[in-house]
Amino acid sequence: MSERETASLLAQSPQLPKSANGEPVFPEPWAAEAFAMTVHLHEKGLFSWGEWAERLSAELHKPGRAEDGSDYFDCWVAALSGLLVSRGIADAGAILNLQRSWQRAAEATPHGKPILLENDPER
Repeated sequence: MSERETASLLAQSPQLPKSANGEPVFPEPWAAEAFAMTVHLHEKGLFSWGEWAERLSAELHKPGRAEDGSDYFDCWVAALSGLLVSRGIADAGAILNLQRSWQRAAEATPHGKPILLENDPER
């Protein structure tokens, strides 16, 4: 499957926010990066399209989701993280520590400046 075909399949994901012309819409740069990372990892054969769809669907159907769908890419990242952990590709603790580090970096970054991991005061 080509990268374009993979991106096309991922773009058909249920509830994926889309523009008027049907292209994926990303609320923040990190969401586009998560999308691109998923395409890349699928292309590398780390998981099948069916595995990805099943994992994402499970996240999207969990109770407590935002009614307006604003947490769609949070579900996307949770699905990707869970899939990588279940495959032994990533460590859940390392992912959690990195998430916390990014959060501290965001809180320590002045408004209008790029959030950099180096801004984490605990690094």
